[in-house]
Amino acid sequence: MADSTDAADTAPARSLTLAGACKALDAALAKAADMGGRFCIAVTDPSGEPIATARMDGAPRLSAGIALNKAFTVAGFGGMPSGNWWNLIKDEPALVHGITHTPRLIVFGGGVGIFVDGTLVGAIGASGGSADEDTEVAQAGADALAG
Repeated sequence: MADSTDAADTAPARSLTLAGACKALDAALAKAADMGGRFCIAVTDPSGEPIATARMDGAPRLSAGIALNKAFTVAGFGGMPSGNWWNLIKDEPALVHGITHTPRLIVFGGGVGIFVDGTLVGAIGASGGSADEDTEVAQAGADALAG
């Protein structure tokens, strides 16, 4: 059988390496420590699969899954921050009551995309503080790789 694949049939993909994920994780952990908080942080590839995670001493156990789901939500929607969801759905009761039943979807802050040269290469989620604090920690991780 002849190979009939051409360039129009595939797309190049970029993803964080383990080293890149650890760089983002370390920056987020440093920010969290500076804030005096106890956070869980998850860094994923652009499809939402985890690459590196951490649970700071004393961080709530449940926050580990929430952080991962924040990153998963961001990855699943092309890099849109998890904190953008509520403003998109709050005035539409059907969406509020429907989409919030989507497994792993998080509709509050703390998840952001990691972009390099305008391409989504991963996502990072943080949980353990307020939504604003979680976003601040996650953003510090993303900023460590911004390019």
